[in-house]
Amino acid sequence: MPVDTIDRAGLAVEAEADRIGAEVDALFTRLLAPPGDSRDPLYAAMRHAAVGGGKRLRPLLAVAAAQLFGIDRTRALRAGSAIEAIHVYSLIHDDLPCMDDDDLRRGKPTVHKAFGEATAVLAGDSLHALAFEILADPDTVEDPFVRSELVLELARASGPAGMAGGQMMDLMAEGEPLDLTAVTRLQQLKTGALIEYAVEAPCIIARLPFEARTPYRGYARNIGLAFQITDDLIDHCGDAGTAGKRIGKDAEAGKATFVSLLGAERARQQALMLVDQAVEHLGGHGAEADLLRAIARFAVERNH
Repeated sequence: MPVDTIDRAGLAVEAEADRIGAEVDALFTRLLAPPGDSRDPLYAAMRHAAVGGGKRLRPLLAVAAAQLFGIDRTRALRAGSAIEAIHVYSLIHDDLPCMDDDDLRRGKPTVHKAFGEATAVLAGDSLHALAFEILADPDTVEDPFVRSELVLELARASGPAGMAGGQMMDLMAEGEPLDLTAVTRLQQLKTGALIEYAVEAPCIIARLPFEARTPYRGYARNIGLAFQITDDLIDHCGDAGTAGKRIGKDAEAGKATFVSLLGAERARQQALMLVDQAVEHLGGHGAEADLLRAIARFAVERNH
């Protein structure tokens, strides 16, 4: 793909991500309005974490995948915001002293630094609950059977068979000599499960049979790994100011990563190959899949 085409695609992705970020922020701001009582600090902590900053990759994917099936943007945004609520809750807990003990997230103090550890735990818990509240609301989808499947699959993607399980594997892996297969499996759960759900949720809303979702899950699985490899590269040789978070954490913790196992150049090549494979999964679509194709390219070209 020519460089100017890649540049235009990247600009288009960033522009759409900015639009979606503003829409997600507006929804969170509305849902997290302070009640005017002693819970106000909790709501403030939730807004601190959920509003502003971040790549909004998961809502972006949900909206892009919804375009394949002509799904209303508002529905896709609500589903994407539910996924983002799960993602943000996981970041709050991941930053706690008992986990990664980070001071900076999305270019601002982590929630436990700004509001204290107890409030941070409650803010994470509450965002977790908010995700399922959004999906269970008829404003997302009128059909209760569709809402039920959305809730079920997000629970699977975020629990021990998905993100939380991957985080546990990550904790157990510190200082352990993991091979490439083990690291791939860990990241498919920790990072990839929610990314895969972001693409599958519109398939559920569109009432696609499970077996018809295979190419979309394949696309999401490939870009999830490509996205993680890029994160590893940023942690290895990125800039903390640009990334908006502390870098070099993986090496400090002695974690096996795609970069430590493959080296930076081979890891970069692997990410590019995964992107090519992801795009191939969309071969049955035309222009309606252009945003998904551009997102796949952008996943490995970003620096934050």
